[in-house]
Amino acid sequence: MLALFTRHPRQVGETYGEHFAMAWSFGLPMVAAGLACLVHGLLPFLFERTGSDCVKRLHARMKGRGAPAASGPIGYQAFDAAI
Repeated sequence: MLALFTRHPRQVGETYGEHFAMAWSFGLPMVAAGLACLVHGLLPFLFERTGSDCVKRLHARMKGRGAPAASGPIGYQAFDAAI
């Protein structure tokens, strides 16, 4: 059961906690940009570039992440074991 929570984070060189934080740091801006896109659909004079700017910014961040690290910081390894 533990592997369900840790397998993918380890594949990308992160602990569970690091992966959680990274996913949320991408997910929340995507939700906000998505809402802005919905408003833009109704009111085209609002949020004209918000969605595309968000996608460009997040793409640049993801592209710049590089290869996964061999292992996460020692401080987070105990957190992984607790999950």
